[in-house]
Amino acid sequence: MTNIGFIGLGTMGRPMAGHLQAAGHRLFLHDVAPIAPELVAAGGKICRSGKEVAEQADVVIIMVPDTPHVEAVLFGPDGVAAGLSRGKIVADMSSISPLATKEFAKKIEALGAEYLDAPVSGGEVGAKAASLTIMVGGPERAFNAMKPIFDTMGKNVTLVGGNGDGQTTKVANQIIVALTIEAVGEALLFASKAGADPALVRKALMGGFASSRILEVHGERMVKRDFEPGFRIELHQKDLNLALEGARALGLSLPSTAVAQQLFSSCAAHGGKAWDHSGMVRALEMMASHEIAKA
Repeated sequence: MTNIGFIGLGTMGRPMAGHLQAAGHRLFLHDVAPIAPELVAAGGKICRSGKEVAEQADVVIIMVPDTPHVEAVLFGPDGVAAGLSRGKIVADMSSISPLATKEFAKKIEALGAEYLDAPVSGGEVGAKAASLTIMVGGPERAFNAMKPIFDTMGKNVTLVGGNGDGQTTKVANQIIVALTIEAVGEALLFASKAGADPALVRKALMGGFASSRILEVHGERMVKRDFEPGFRIELHQKDLNLALEGARALGLSLPSTAVAQQLFSSCAAHGGKAWDHSGMVRALEMMASHEIAKA
C-alpha cells in the first residue's frame, strides 16, 4: 500500500482515484470542487490544500485542465511544493505545455523530490476502464517506482524520455487524433452527400485499411448524432494550441493541425465548445449545408 495524494478529481481524476483505492492504496484528496462521496466512503482523506496533500503522501498525482492550473497547484499559496520533502514523487498526469513542464521539474527537483510528466490518452472511457495510455517523461528511477501505480490506471505505460517528453508525446497524440477525426468526418460527409448510407459505409470501411479506433467510435457518434462529451472540444483546442505554439518555437509548419484547430474554433463559435471532439464534423457539415445522418 502506498500513500498517494490525488489533486484534481473531475471527469478523469475521479475514476482514476477510484482504481487506486480498489488496489488498496490510501488516498489523500484535494480539489476545488466537492469531492465525490464514494471516494471518501472508500477511505479517502480530504485535505485542505496541496501542501497538506504533499505532507501526508509519498506520491502526489495531479490531474487538472491546463498549464496555469498545474502551476497553481504546485507553486501557489499552500501548494504542493510547500509540503514536499526529499524522496517524494510528483506525477503530473494533466496535458500541459512541454516547456513549462521542464521548468516545473527543475523547481521540484531542487526541493529534493522527483518529477514525472505522465499525460494520458483514452478519455473518460479509458479512465473508467483503467485502460489509459500513459506517456511518461522523467527519471527512470521515479518511473520504476511509479510503474505499478500507473499500471492500476492504464494498460499501455511507456517511459518515452526525460521531463517534457511525456507532454510532447501527448501533443503528438492529439495532432493525430484531431486530424483523424477530420478525415473520418470528411469521408462520411462525402458518402452521405453522395447518397450512400453513412452507417453502412462506416461498417464497410471498418474491415479495410482505413479502419481506426476513431472511425469505430467517433464515426459512430457522427452517424448517431451523439456529441455528449467524452472529451470536450475546448480541451482539444487547448492541446492543439500547445502544438501550434511549440511549432512556432521550433520553426515548424503544421498546416493540417492549424486547419483542425480552425474547425474546432468554428464549432466553439456556434456554441459547441463543450461538444465531444467528434463534433468537429458539424463545422464541415455547416460548410456543406448537409448533415451526415440526413439523406
